[in-house]
This record gives sequence, structure tokens and C-alpha cells, in this order.
Amino acid sequence: MSERTRSRKCFLAGIAIFAAGVVVAACLVSCRKKTEQEDNNQILLGFSQIGAESEWRIRNTDSILEAAEKNGIQILYDNAQQKQENQLQAIHSFIIYQVDVIAFVPIVETGWDNVLMEAKEAGIPVIVVDRMIKTSDESLYAGFIGEDSYSEGQKAAQFLLSKYKNSSKDEPLNILEISGTENSSPAYGRASGFRNVIQTEPKFRIIHSESGDFMRSKGHEIANKIISFNGGLSIGQNNIDIIFSHNDAMTWGILDSLRENAIHATTVTIVTIDGERKSIEALTYGAINCVVECNPNTGPKLCELVKDLHNGKSIPPVTYVDGAVYTEFDDFTTFAGKGF
Repeated sequence: MSERTRSRKCFLAGIAIFAAGVVVAACLVSCRKKTEQEDNNQILLGFSQIGAESEWRIRNTDSILEAAEKNGIQILYDNAQQKQENQLQAIHSFIIYQVDVIAFVPIVETGWDNVLMEAKEAGIPVIVVDRMIKTSDESLYAGFIGEDSYSEGQKAAQFLLSKYKNSSKDEPLNILEISGTENSSPAYGRASGFRNVIQTEPKFRIIHSESGDFMRSKGHEIANKIISFNGGLSIGQNNIDIIFSHNDAMTWGILDSLRENAIHATTVTIVTIDGERKSIEALTYGAINCVVECNPNTGPKLCELVKDLHNGKSIPPVTYVDGAVYTEFDDFTTFAGKGF
């Protein structure tokens, strides 16, 4: 019996993993009684998720776990709880445990080179999921799967150009941007794509941009601060005309604040990115004006890539997951069942 097989049997028996003195909390998905030959053939994927900060993130995790079970892939799963150091520890532990493939959602873009070099030296391919990374050597990971956040930002801006193409307002249309986690690729991509389009039309002006860390509580906090700031930015008094929010969680924090301060959401145009079902439904009663979908269901395609790597095949350096755009101008009867 190989050392890897012996280790896996220990895990299936429920023995905790200790790596460099750190206990890694993990769950093994799709556990079934299998013969020794089947155990040897089954793929083991080490997957580190950044947390469960939003409905999108929860759905993203569920998609991967569900697809792994359907494909007969075992998962050693870790929730980093929004801390990069937790992810680094988890990936290091996956390497010690000798998983077949590692997949992880990076909290930030940088700081991964050392642990990825460890994985490469151990012969374990790595897939970056959802958020891109910056590295000194792109051969340290096999490929990326996720959304095209630059395109998402462009789609958000294109809606505004369409909505206000016949605007007769003499003064500029003022935009408040609530951005995602600083130094994360979605925040950078969405902001860059949005600006690339919006700067072509002088009637638009971004007057304030602030990070809400992709969290509902932060969106609520920022909106409350702006509303109560005397003499500064204001919502509902023709100072802010448009809110561009990088994700639905922050958008709902903003809507919570508007409601608590007796400000009707219809007094400001709101563009959001993600595609939660309740956000798409909010288009029908005017609380939100545009939803750019960021498809969280990466699981099936990720599992295809994992199997290709396990079988010695190469994978594309970038695999994008497509997403739709829902707006106030659409036929609302087509929204049934959309979102997550």
C-alpha cells in the first residue's frame, strides 16, 4: 500500500490532519465505501475558499462541492474566514497531505509565490478560482477559472450610457462607487472596466469611491456615513445620481441604509454586480436598475479541469464563466427562476 493511500484511509477514518503544528479544519465530500483499487483511482482535490461573506460566495462553494460529488471527486475543504494566512496554511497542508490537485480562491492578488512553488516542487497542479493573482512566475499555477471582472465593469457602465443617452440634465451625473476588497482582482477589474467605458461620456463623473470589502455590513456603514455627513456627499438630494456597487451584498447594505433613513431607492440609479435572485426581482419594483450577473456556478467546469490535470492533460490558462445582464428595460416575465 502506498504512503498516499495509507494517508487517505486515515483521513476517511476521521483522523485530524496536523500540518506544521496547525490543525486544519476540513470536510471530506462524497465519502463512500470503496475498494482499495477504487480509492487509488479517485481524485482528491484540496480546495480553499475565502469564506462565506455573501450569498454569491455560499453558492460558489456549494456549486463546487455538488459538482465534485457528482464527478466522484473527494474534496479536502478549507474555509479561510477572510484571512490570507489561513489560506497559506491550508495550501501548505494540502501539499503535505499529497492531494492530486489544489484549487483556491485568493483573497488578494499577491503573496502566493512561495506556497505555489512548494506545490510545483511537490508535483501538484494548482487552479486559481474566481479571483486572479499576480505572480513572478505564471507557471506556478495551471490555470484560472472564473468571471471576467473587467467585462463586468464595462457592462455596468454600458447600461448607464444607454439609460442616460437622452438625458437633458445640464450638470454632470454624479456617481458613487462602492468597490470590493482592496487588492483583489474583481475590485480592480470591475473598477477599470467601468472607467474604461464611462470616461468616454463627459456627462458622468465619479465623485467618490470607497471599499466595502464585498460585505453587506460595510455597504450599510458607508451609506449611513454618507447620508449623515453634513455638507458632504448626500443621497436623495440630487448630489449622488448613481450608485455603482461591485456586488449585491454591499448593494443590499446600501438599500438597508436608504430604507432606515426614509430615502426611496427610486431617487437614485443603482447598478450592481452578482445576480442574486432577490436583486433581479428588485428590478421589477424599481429598487435596483441593473444587475450584471457574475455566475457563481463554476463547479462543473472546475471539475472538468481537475480531471484533465489528473490525467496529465494541460488546461487553458484562462477559462471564463459567462454571465447575463438584467435591466429595468427587460421583459420582467423572463426573470422567473433567474439568479441564485
